[in-house]
Amino acid sequence: MKHSSSIIVGSGCYLPTHRVTNDGFIDHVFFGQDGIKLPAENKEIIEKFQHITGIRERRYVTDDLLASDIAFLAAEDALASSKTDRETLDYIIVAHNFGDISKQNPTSEFVPALASKVKHRLGITNPNTVTYDLTFGCAGWLQGVIQADYYIRSGQAGRVMVIGTETLSRICDPHDRDSMIYADGAGAIILSAIETTERVGILAHAARSYTDELAFVLKMGKSNNPEYRSDRLFLKMQGRKLYEKALKIVPEIIKTCMDRVNVPIDDVDSVLVHQANNKMDEAILRELYGLYGRKHAPEGVMPMTISWLGNSSVATLPTLYSLLASGKIPNYALKAGATIVFAAVGAGVNINALVYKVPE
Repeated sequence: MKHSSSIIVGSGCYLPTHRVTNDGFIDHVFFGQDGIKLPAENKEIIEKFQHITGIRERRYVTDDLLASDIAFLAAEDALASSKTDRETLDYIIVAHNFGDISKQNPTSEFVPALASKVKHRLGITNPNTVTYDLTFGCAGWLQGVIQADYYIRSGQAGRVMVIGTETLSRICDPHDRDSMIYADGAGAIILSAIETTERVGILAHAARSYTDELAFVLKMGKSNNPEYRSDRLFLKMQGRKLYEKALKIVPEIIKTCMDRVNVPIDDVDSVLVHQANNKMDEAILRELYGLYGRKHAPEGVMPMTISWLGNSSVATLPTLYSLLASGKIPNYALKAGATIVFAAVGAGVNINALVYKVPE
């Protein structure tokens, strides 16, 4: 019997042109969340940061660009790669968390929706192309993919574009060492419906929200610098608490997702994890394989971009996939028939996972 499956027919991304190395933070004055200046020298702070996160540099947008602008650029890239007629899109879903924030006025703008701005920039006139935004923490893009799969499987859509875009450089506190984690970027995919008897495309997905003691591990707050002359709010994170919880629950939800379709761990070719930080992602992978009684994960199963792109929130996964699909990650390739696992964790705390098989 044939059934409708969702397959990725195109992908694209926008990598901001402004590279910021770790040396760019050498003159910053860092404070703890208690408002006390960190006693260590910046060189030591930066070296320890790089050791833990793996980040050597990150990308920031230029002053003239907004999150919706780079979302549009990623969308154009995805349309070109798939040769999709833009007027045939049934949905455009844009995942983000902070809207459009300009360099001149660092206030989040959510009206009109970023998805509406993207559709406008794309020049799509079809009123049946429905647009909306999605906020789900760093797991937002993957949740958009999950929603798109529901639309396609229900027969309500044949082609959906899902974009993740963020300009975290506009909301990070220059006096918080966590600011070195954050980056800007945008990525997009186009999902299309196919009728098939084979197990291809999106095979399964799972999502959870932990809003008890984890609800505010990421939140907005004032600068760590008690003398900062503004009431402006910045992104704040309890990194240790998030790390400890993510290490336990992310592997569990991945396994839950895989078990739903009886995919054994040895059949997984690639694990694409939200680029949160290198140490956490490697620990998640190690714990995942441990759930299957494996002492070690195979070499080369988890491509990473965080060392040179940083953490761009909802943009990390679609950017990673697009670079993988276009052969731009050394020593990695997206092969026909490969089984890929996606996973993400972010503010909320929201966590999700998805199993995808590349069509032959």
